[in-house]
Parts: sequence; structure tokens; C-alpha cells
Amino acid sequence: MSNFHHLPVVVDVDSSPGPASDPRTESDVLIRVGDLARACGKTVRAIHHYEKVGLLEPHKRSSGGYRLYADDAITRVKWIGKLHDLGMSLTEIQKILSAWEDAPSAPEAMASIEAVYRQKLDEVRRQVAHLSTLEHELEASLAYLRTCSSCDPNELIPTCSSCTVHTAKQPEPELVSGLYACRSTPTGDH
Repeated sequence: MSNFHHLPVVVDVDSSPGPASDPRTESDVLIRVGDLARACGKTVRAIHHYEKVGLLEPHKRSSGGYRLYADDAITRVKWIGKLHDLGMSLTEIQKILSAWEDAPSAPEAMASIEAVYRQKLDEVRRQVAHLSTLEHELEASLAYLRTCSSCDPNELIPTCSSCTVHTAKQPEPELVSGLYACRSTPTGDH
């Protein structure tokens, strides 16, 4: 974190008593919003929005009013980003966080998170299976299309629908047959 700009701290955002202080000075461990954004690959605007919707809080403010974040804010922003990558909206992320914070006990809090993550894992596995199917379809289409270079260069595109080069052993993939499907009659027009 040596690239971070550190500012003197004067105003506590959260004045509740915390754990024993770190032997480092607070200005060594607090980072500005721009540094937080860069560390997480986000924009300053996104960080401010996360704060506005209650997903992130600055630890303190500098004498110039700059938001200063503890370095665990990096973990929080990356967590938000991963949940967003999983297709969750900020509203859904807020609900997860609220359910976790409002749970009557730690086991219940973790059980609520486990249920959400289990559902997301099922969704991701379905997406991976779907993408795997598409990958195989693309591979088959590419293999099929590689043989098209052996056709007579004078052949016209409409004749592809009645190809004589490919055999029944190499069925035409839908990514290829879809090119000329629904054409009523072959024409020389393109």
C-alpha cells in the first residue's frame, strides 16, 4: 500500500469504541477513496455509490473532509464486485448484508449466507454447463467450416444448403445451418 496517499485524521465517522489500536499510526492504515477505487479496479463514483446505498462506510474523514477507509474496505469492495459478477444487483447485495447483520445469532447469519451462496453456485453450474454446450457447438461448427475451403470457389452461398461435401457422419451444426434457414428459395442475391 505504499502508493496510497495518507492524510491526517480529525473526524471520526464511527465513534464507537473499537479493538485495541494498531501499533501503526492511523494515517498509515487509512486510505483515500481514490486509492480504494484503484486498488479494487472501481471508479470513485462507484465507491461513493456503495457508500450512499449503505454497503460501505468510510472509517474517518481527514481534516480536509476526505473520506478515509480502513484497508478492509478493499475486501468489502471486492466482495461487492464478486457478488455483482454473479449477477446480483446492489439491492440484492444490500438485502444479503442486512439479513446477515440482523440475524439473531452467528450460526443463523452464516446459514442465510450459505443459502444464498448455494443458490448462486447452482446458477453458476447451470451457466457453466450451458457455456460448455456452446463451446462444443462452436468447436463443431469450426471443424465443419474448415472443410468448406475444399469447395469449388465458384460455388454460390445458396448451394451450401444442399452441400455434397459433408457426409452424414458430420452433421451440420445449428450455428452453420442457421445461416441459411428460412430462405424460401436459393437466390444469387446476398
